[in-house]
Amino acid sequence: MRISGLASGMDTDKIISDLMKAQRVPLDKITQKKQYTQWQLDDYRTVNRKLNDFSNNIFDTILKPSTFLAKKVNISSPDAVSIKGINATTDFSGTIAISQLASQASMQSKDSIGKGFDTKKTMNDLGFTGTGSITINAIAEDGTLKAGKEITFDPSEDSLETVLKKINTESGVTAFYDSFSGKIALTAKNSGDIGGKDNAEIEVSGDLATFFKLDSDNVVAESNKNGKLGTNAEFTFNGLETQRNSNSFQINGFEISLKQVTSIPVSFSSSPDTDTVVDAVKKFVDDYNKLIEELNTKVREKKYRDFQPLSDEQKKDMKEKDIELWEEKAKSGTLKNEPILTSMLQQMRSALGSTITGTAGKISLSDIGIKTTKDYSANGKLEIDEKKLREAINADPNKVYEVFAKPGTTASDTGVVTKMRAVITESRKKLTEKAGGSGSVNTSFTIGRQLKGYDDQISKFEVRLKQIETRYYKQFSAMETAIQRANSQSAQLMNAFGGGQ
Repeated sequence: MRISGLASGMDTDKIISDLMKAQRVPLDKITQKKQYTQWQLDDYRTVNRKLNDFSNNIFDTILKPSTFLAKKVNISSPDAVSIKGINATTDFSGTIAISQLASQASMQSKDSIGKGFDTKKTMNDLGFTGTGSITINAIAEDGTLKAGKEITFDPSEDSLETVLKKINTESGVTAFYDSFSGKIALTAKNSGDIGGKDNAEIEVSGDLATFFKLDSDNVVAESNKNGKLGTNAEFTFNGLETQRNSNSFQINGFEISLKQVTSIPVSFSSSPDTDTVVDAVKKFVDDYNKLIEELNTKVREKKYRDFQPLSDEQKKDMKEKDIELWEEKAKSGTLKNEPILTSMLQQMRSALGSTITGTAGKISLSDIGIKTTKDYSANGKLEIDEKKLREAINADPNKVYEVFAKPGTTASDTGVVTKMRAVITESRKKLTEKAGGSGSVNTSFTIGRQLKGYDDQISKFEVRLKQIETRYYKQFSAMETAIQRANSQSAQLMNAFGGGQ
């Protein structure tokens, strides 16, 4: 605790505070530089995130062949069959006649194991006396019998409910207990016939299978009228009689789903899904235009050099709205003429304006109705001639895909968006080297090292300010002591010469 000014009558605390304000000016400038650099860092990372989001979006849409090869299929009887394009490269047409649908094998208990069981009771409480195991082999997705692992349980702890849950989770069948009949029912998860009436799609063994009163397999169960065999889907496709173990399958990049047996053949034909492709292209153009508008705004943003970051002391004397308006200008121009971004914008525009060599010859975006707007102030935004784009898609969707996304080993072979994404990837790498990313240590990137440097300067300067303040107090304390001594001597002299009478 300091007590000052008693002898001199001076407000030394105020004087020292004013002196320290002058001493703090260099520190305030360092703090302002640090704050501005932090704003720059935030803006760099915001831009980097937006570039990452844009890059991911175009990778998931405009760079995927499936986007451009989308097909719409006209079917004469949609109730009997559905067909949709998955990765078809050519159009598809013909007829399909369905004589049998695929079905799943099943089997049930030969007799009741007990009606109205409380499924939450333990297996021992329900009368099970075995060690607790069952092995179930069942038909797999590929139509072969898959050997299942042994499922074990603790009869004194596990209930019928938990045992059935284990079977449903760990095997190729679904099982349930019917309290009305008192039977256990098993159904294969996959449909199909493994190969004739003598080959089972479900096989069971173990003491639990005995307790459930199940036959050894669904072939035996079917002969005992306690089960049924799995069946394959049987159909005639463009004159070819064939089978599948599932009602859903793929042919030539189209997914076909059989729904019901038909009395007459169902006809179908495919064509490019122009609307889907146009929508994807529009979204890309809109996202690109939005991105470059934001980036051009940042690199052309005015920098107000007279508006420096405010110190805490300065904010005390200002209204909240005034602070907000001031900092809006102080934050402006953090990325003005930023070289990484200006170079990237130029390279992106160049990539989108390039011509590539596709399977059908040379082609550019302008050939399919996409070109840079003539409005110079738009800074390279794209615009679409939708009629021309639709004509190009209908004529050759693969050609449209290639101009956007064709992979290649040289610049002339590579699609324009593929090239643009490579530019973005390289620019993001440079931005990360400069501004780091979420969780980056400051010493690992350029601006982080700058901020650490400012922190070091601030720490050293604050130590120096404490030393200066301490020195000021010592000096004023010495002055107070000298004044007090002089006052004391003056009083003694007055007393000696009778000044006190």
